[in-house]
Amino acid sequence: MSQQLLNKIFTTNNSFASLVLRIPVGIILAAHGAQKLFAWFGGYGLAGTGQWMESIGLAPGYLMALLAGTAEFFGGIALILGLLTRPAALVSAFTMIIAIFSVHAANGLFMSNNGYEFALSLLAATSALAIQGGGKYSFDLFIANKLNSKGAR
Repeated sequence: MSQQLLNKIFTTNNSFASLVLRIPVGIILAAHGAQKLFAWFGGYGLAGTGQWMESIGLAPGYLMALLAGTAEFFGGIALILGLLTRPAALVSAFTMIIAIFSVHAANGLFMSNNGYEFALSLLAATSALAIQGGGKYSFDLFIANKLNSKGAR
C-alpha cells in the first residue's frame, strides 16, 4: 500500500469528540453483533437470526446474519479501539442503512413500533465517525503518528 493511502486511512482529527462517540456506539454495535453471531445477550445466534432474516426477505438468511453480525461485532470492537475507525464506521453505517430500509422503515420512526429511530441514531453516529476518524486516544492516531514520523526521516 502506498504511504498516501495509508495516511488517508489512519488520518484523524485530534479531538475528544470521536472518543465520546466511538465508545458507546462501539459497545452497542458489538453487543448487537454478538447477539447475531454467538447468541449472547439474549440473541438467537446465526441460525435463529438467519431464519428471521430469511422470513423478512433478506436471503440467504444465514449469510445475511453472518454479514450483519460480523459488521456489527468486529466494527464495534474496531470503534471501541479506534482502529481503522473510518472503514469500520463506514461498514457499520451501511449496515444501518440496510436495517432502516429492509426492517424498520415500514414501521415508522419510533422504536415502540419497531421503527427506525435507533438505527437512524447509529447511522448518524457512524457517519460522523466515518467523516472525522478515531480522534484523540485512538489507535488510528497512534498509527498515523508512526507513519508520519517514518515518512519524515
